[in-house]
Order: sequence, then structure tokens, then C-alpha cells
Amino acid sequence: MMKNKILVLILISFATISCEKDFLEPTSLSTFDNEYIYSNVDDARNGVNAIYSGFNQDAFRSRLSNNMTGNTDIEHQSGWASESDRYQIWDLDALPSNRDLDIVWTTAYRAIRDANIAIEGIQASGNLESTDATVGTTFNHLLGEAYTLRAYWYSILAYYWGDVPYVVAAPRAGEEFNLPKTDRNEILAGEIQNLIDVEANMQWADQLPFGIEQVSREYTLGMIARISLQRGGYFLKPDLTMDRMGDYLDYYQIAKQYSQKLIELKDRPLPGDYRQVFLNQSKFISPVNSEVLFEVPFSLNSGDVGWNIGITVEGGPTAAHDYGSGNNYMEIPPTYYFSFDTLDVRRDVTVAFYQINTAFEEEFVEGPTNLAQGKWSRHFLENPPGSSSAKSTGINWPMMRYADVILMLAEAENEINGPTALAQDALARVRKRAFNEEDWNEKVDQYVGEVSTSKQAFFEAIVDERAWEFGGEMIRKYELIRWGIYADKVENTVEELKRLADAAYNGTTDLPIYMYWKRDETGRFTILNPNRKVVAPPDDSWNQVPFLLSLRNEETIYDEWITKDWANYYNGPNPGVARYIFPIPTIAIENSRGTLQNNGYGF
Repeated sequence: MMKNKILVLILISFATISCEKDFLEPTSLSTFDNEYIYSNVDDARNGVNAIYSGFNQDAFRSRLSNNMTGNTDIEHQSGWASESDRYQIWDLDALPSNRDLDIVWTTAYRAIRDANIAIEGIQASGNLESTDATVGTTFNHLLGEAYTLRAYWYSILAYYWGDVPYVVAAPRAGEEFNLPKTDRNEILAGEIQNLIDVEANMQWADQLPFGIEQVSREYTLGMIARISLQRGGYFLKPDLTMDRMGDYLDYYQIAKQYSQKLIELKDRPLPGDYRQVFLNQSKFISPVNSEVLFEVPFSLNSGDVGWNIGITVEGGPTAAHDYGSGNNYMEIPPTYYFSFDTLDVRRDVTVAFYQINTAFEEEFVEGPTNLAQGKWSRHFLENPPGSSSAKSTGINWPMMRYADVILMLAEAENEINGPTALAQDALARVRKRAFNEEDWNEKVDQYVGEVSTSKQAFFEAIVDERAWEFGGEMIRKYELIRWGIYADKVENTVEELKRLADAAYNGTTDLPIYMYWKRDETGRFTILNPNRKVVAPPDDSWNQVPFLLSLRNEETIYDEWITKDWANYYNGPNPGVARYIFPIPTIAIENSRGTLQNNGYGF
């Protein structure tokens, strides 16, 4: 186990962020001489490590990895219940004064600043062409790391703010720091090209000291594909319409080329145990040449996985266990649960019906509004972090998995050439892990054949497959945006929730209107009827809880979370379009001295 050395090295120097300063302020730069830092491998490594510091800030730990990535058709939270910062974001109605937006904006540009410093220092060092093979190899990889991390932050900025300042040089006193906005498509195209230029000189995870806990060639190839699909996808324009560029197929071709390149150069079997892929993070296991290509390396006293995402654990000083307390901010709607095939092993890994109480017992969650992401939990940890612990679990956060690359290949190939054998084989490869081998004929071969009758049918199958494969990993929002179906998908979710509620109320459903659960003689949590309605349990050892029947009430007909959680996503300033773009923070506008404004998007 390599427990997160990169973030450990930078925790002291980058423990806090001041959002009061201009994100390009040169006086905030290190006083170390750049030429010295990038004159040798060890100091250059530390210089690039600085770029990772943004992952250890709340901007990423609790916001970009969780809070700011809803609401979708598979994850949601009730933003209408409060006017505080995170609720404004959940409700797609954030003000420029929103502190969470300010934190993310500032952190992104500080990471970009540090990346630019590293890129310039490495390129000017002369070490990229060093006659010492180790030095040359290391510096070329460090350059790729810096470019890849910068590309990640620009991808995020484009998703949340659209057109933003495109800063590609390290700040220097006396230069102009207040840059105007650049078209998001130009930014993404530039970052994609930079990654294409550097990836061949990078190292694979099994060649690196920190393995998948640092950026590798695998992740960079995956990011070329991911950002290319973003560039080739739909985006929100200031007039609140969705559009895509005329050259979008060029970027689907790049996505195909580089996802296929990774598969050809560094293929690996998908691990057969889907649950173990995520238990690895809670067990501090980070295998190379496996599923996860890169995971954010939280140290043992940082990271919020298991605190604000994952199975709820009720703790505290009087609890009978030492795992502390953790909650789940992004809940899973029952429509998503029932969308799974009942034989799909991913369902019961992804969706958790239980929580851990103070007696360290598994018990049923409080109805269908509290279904949790089941892939992570603090009670999976080998060593309990303490009865009063909450944040800082040390659980890593996966940024990209190999299954993602395979499905990106399937999607890109279908968009270019339709559901060819290449596209079908990629989809089938992912589905094979989801079902037992005896079910492959029906659930894989027949299914893939049925959805391959047209380009549109195969695309819809990709949309479904990515939901089932990546539920709870908080990337769905970005996919719905680039597919141009964000508003449609969430509106369909609301309508399906209403249909489930009506059918339960009218007694016309075969799905569970009540669920029955108990702890068996070994203490294991068991549900009698996860898939179907039963009239009564076989004996009185079972606890009855309302499930679909609780989606309606006498006062509002449908529970308010059904009618309100997604309302602004499909019935906002331009009905039928999700206004997912947020206003630039007030502080950034003030610091720009008139260069930046919040124009368009109905702001």
C-alpha cells in the first residue's frame, strides 16, 4: 500500500486558500527560484506536486466530487429547502455571491497557475532532452502530469461557467493579469492538443512511484478521449439554447483514436468482482494495471469520502463503535434502482438500502428518499478513525476507470460509424462483468444484438449502460450535458416517479409498495422483497416499511422532493433546457477590473 504520498508532501504548504486575492496575483507565487526547482528531479517533483493541492481543498473534496454534480436522473438533493450556498447550487439558482462557487473558481485557477509555473519551468530546464535517461524520462512525464491536471481544471471550468479566461502562462509582475473570456471550445481544443503532444512521452502507472495515485499515461489517454467527447458534445449558449460545433465528429474521432490506443497499448481485464473495485478505496488498496486509472490520493487525515458520500453511519462519543459519523448528500431515486435488471450485480453494489446505527447494526434507511451510494462507507475501513470522527477518512476518490474508456470507445465508434462490431464488442465487454456467465447469452449477447438495430438505439443503450456502470461516481451530470439531454432526462425521472407513486397508490404495481427487512441470525441485513410486491411477510420476524407507497401524501399528492428537486432543471428560465452554467463569482468580477461580466444565461 502506498498511502497517498503526493498529498502528504503538500499538505503543510497548501493547507489553506485565501479567496480574497486575485487568482493570478504574482505575489502569491513561491519565492523559490524556478530555475533551481526545475534543475533536478526531486525538486521538480515537488513543484508538480503543488498542482495536486487543489484536490485537498473543499473545492474538490466536498464540492466537485459530490455536492456540485447533482441533480441528475440517478442522483439528487433538495435544493429548494434552503437558500444557503450549496442549496442554491442544487437548485440551479446560485447567486454570484455564492461562496461555494468562489471557492471552486479560485481553486481551479490556482491549480492552473501552479500548472503553468511547472510547465514553463520544465520546458526551460533543458532536462526534457537530458542525456541521463532517468532525468529525461522523469521530466517528460512531469510535463505530461502538469498538462493533464491543467486540462482537468479547464474541463471543469467549461462545464460550470462556459467561456472563461484561458490562462496558459505563469504570472509575472508587470504583465496583464486580467484576461477576457475565451470561447470554451477554443479552450478545450487547445487542452486536447496539448495532451496529444505529451502523452507518448509519459509513463504507465506500473512505472511510476505512486502508481494510480498520480497522473499516468493511462489517465492522460483517457482524458484525451473524455475531453474530446466534451468538445464534440452539446453545450449551453448565453441565449439559453443548446448547440454543438460543426466539427464535432472530428472530436469523436479523436475520442475513438485515443481510447482505442489505450486499449491496444495497455489492455487489462476488467476485474471480475465489481464490488471490490470500490472496496479497494476504503481498504487503501491501489492496484496498477487494473480498473482505476487515477484516483485522488487523500492522506489519512484528509478527504471526505465516507463523510458526505456513501452509506450513512451514525456515530459519536456514545456510539458502540469507533467509526465516527458519515452522511450521504446525493441520494439515489428509486427510479434508478428499478431501472436495473434484477440480475445485474452492479445494482446492489451501487444502491444501499441500509445505514449503520450507533449500535453498529445495519438497519433500513428511512424510505425511498434516503437511498445511498453503496460503493463507499467509513464502516468499510480496516481501522476505525474514532468515535467522534467525521471528515478526513483518507478514502481515495476514483477519477477514471477502465470501463469508462471502453464505453467511450463504444460511444465514439457508434457516433461515427453506427453500431459496428467494434462498438458492440466494447459494450458487451462491460456488460459481461455485470452478469453471471450463465446469463451472458440473454443479458449480453441477445441484449447487445437488440440494441444494435440502429445508431439511435445503440446510443440510448450507451446512455443506460453508463448510468448502471457509474452510478454514484458523480460524472452523470457532465454526460447529460454533452449529450444534450439533461432537461429531458430529469423531466422523465420526475414523470416516472409520479407514475410509480400513482401505481402504488392505486394498487396497480408489481413493485414493492412496502419493503420487509430484518437482520438474520448472523446480524446480516436482508430484504425480503427488493424486486416485487408481497402481500405479507412469511412470519413476524420481518419489519415492514413503506416504500413506493410513501411517494404520495394527502397534502401535496406527490412528495415535494419529487416535484421540486429537479424543477429548475427542466422548467427554468428557458423551459426544456437545463441552465447548468453558473454566474462568475462576485470577487472574480471585482478583481478583473471590468474585464469579466456576468452577461447572458439569464443572469
